[in-house]
Order: sequence, then C-alpha cells, then structure tokens
Amino acid sequence: MTEGDAGKTLILDARTVAEIGLTDAQVIAAVEASLAAQGRDQTVIEPRVHLVPETSEKGHFNVLRGFIGPLRAAGVKVVGDFYRNYELGLPSELSVLNLFSPETGALEAIVEATSITSMRTGALTAIGAKHLARKNSRVLGHIGTRGTAYWNVRLLDGLFDFEEIRVHSRRPESRKEFAERLSADLGKPVTVVDDWESCVRDADIVVEASRLPSPQPLLKTEWIKPGALVVPYGTMSAVELSLTDIMSKVVVDDWGQCKPGRPYGALREHVDSGRVTWENLHAELGRIVAGELPGRENDEENILFWHRGLSTSDIALGHALVEAAKSRGLGQWLAFH
Repeated sequence: MTEGDAGKTLILDARTVAEIGLTDAQVIAAVEASLAAQGRDQTVIEPRVHLVPETSEKGHFNVLRGFIGPLRAAGVKVVGDFYRNYELGLPSELSVLNLFSPETGALEAIVEATSITSMRTGALTAIGAKHLARKNSRVLGHIGTRGTAYWNVRLLDGLFDFEEIRVHSRRPESRKEFAERLSADLGKPVTVVDDWESCVRDADIVVEASRLPSPQPLLKTEWIKPGALVVPYGTMSAVELSLTDIMSKVVVDDWGQCKPGRPYGALREHVDSGRVTWENLHAELGRIVAGELPGRENDEENILFWHRGLSTSDIALGHALVEAAKSRGLGQWLAFH
C-alpha cells in the first residue's frame, strides 16, 4: 500500500478477478512461493475455525487466517461450504478475502475469493504432485467435480500431460458437464466413469475431492497402484483406515490444521486414532518445497498428500491479484477508514 492509498480499500469483485486473469504459471508460482516461505518459518498460519449455523450435513463456514512475511501481507478469508448449492445454481463454496496491513491493521483490499479458493486448491494439489508423484505419471483418476476439481485437473495436466484422465462424481450430469469442459479446455479426451473403482484402480495419481454428507470409506486401499500418489482432501473422509498402512510417506500442508482435536478432513479418523502422528509424518509440504526435506525419492514409494487448505495460499493469490489490479488501474477504491 502506497502513501497515497492510505485509508482506502481496493475492492475486486468476481468480474474484475476474471478480467485480471492470472495465468496457470502465475497461480502456481504465487502458491509455491508461499509454501517455500512457510517451509522457512516466514509465515503465520492460524488453524481454521468453523461456524456451523445448523448442521454439518447442510453446510458450514470456514475462517482462515494468516500472514506471509516476504509479502508483508496478512489476511482473513471466510468461505461458505454448502454442498447443495448446485440446486440454486451457485458454487458449493462462496468466499471473500480481506487483506490487511500488518503494520497498521488497515483493511487494504476486499477480494471476491471463490475463484481464489478453486485456484489455490488446484495449485496445492499440483505442487504436491510436482514433488511427490512419479515424474512419468500418465494416468489421473479424479473423484469429485466440485469447484476446486477443475483447477486440480487443469494444473496437474499442465505439469504431467496425462495420457488418460478419468473423472467420477455422484451426479451423472455434473461429471458429464465437467468432463466436457475439461476436454474442450485441455484439448484432449476426458473419460467419464460410473464408479469409484473404475476411476481409481491403477491410476498413477488419485485425487479424492468428493462431497460426502458424512464419512464413508468409498476409496478402497486395494485399488491403489504401487508407486501411486494419493491426494484426498474431502471435508468428510472417503478413505479406508488401511490406506495409510500401505504408504511409504504421508505429507500434509499444515500439521496445525491436521493434528488431533481438529474437526473434519480426509484423515481425521487416522489422526485421532493415532495412525498418523507428528512423529510418523514425513513432512509438511512447505519443508519439501523449501528444499529442507526430500519429496519422492524413488518410483516404488506410495505417497499420500493430505491438504486442508492454507490461508497463506489465499493471501498469496489475493496479493498477486491486487498488485495486478493496481498496475492496470482495475478495481474500485473505497474510502473505508
């Protein structure tokens, strides 16, 4: 924030965020830089908190808070996660990001963050695969077609140029529309499959982004190919307890959000039952990105990467959007203070 901007707040609505149009490379670079900062202890990541207005089966709000030292940026994102929003023609996740000055506490920007949530989730999945998947991974199996799913597949394919992409979700119409959009954008066939096993079995990279109302062990351990990377991140667990038994390494984005006592998450029961602990965890991804710990070390390793979502990823992308908007004269300024 420059001296001339003091006391003013920049507002970026969804149309402006789309007009700025960060490239895939810019999205990955921003999130990867924030991960490296985390790995070097240059960030503050407060565990997310939840607001459940009625029941968790209907939906809830997540509140994410963080700070990135190298960017001098602090932020708070509020995201509603309501899985039946499709009935109203709305994304399942709607969110807003507030960026603050860490020096004065002034509100510097309000950014429509639904697209940020999708982009940063896809970037985290892709960066995880960059460091943890086999370099010659050719087959992607993707469960779920939620808003974040598109960016998972798009950014993963940009890194691996898959020979085969399989997708599955609960609703036939959503998976068909999802596959058609991806096929058009990626310029290659995307295969729709009717069941979990056909999607997952023998895939080199498996992403589980399902939208379950309650935990169900639908992803079976026996379907996982030796040497595969598995990335489960559904709010409600869809994996068997035995899945971690076959893993050479388990990596998370932030143990503070994964450790016992936190609600929700793909490995919640694994953590709360002591199957996954700080002592047997291989690493947080930031340590790997920063070069302090190894990622994949051979093609035989089975690796699981569980990410819950980082406030710092949101802040990094929000910061990139704000800087781009300022340079191009986009957005609306509000005399907020």
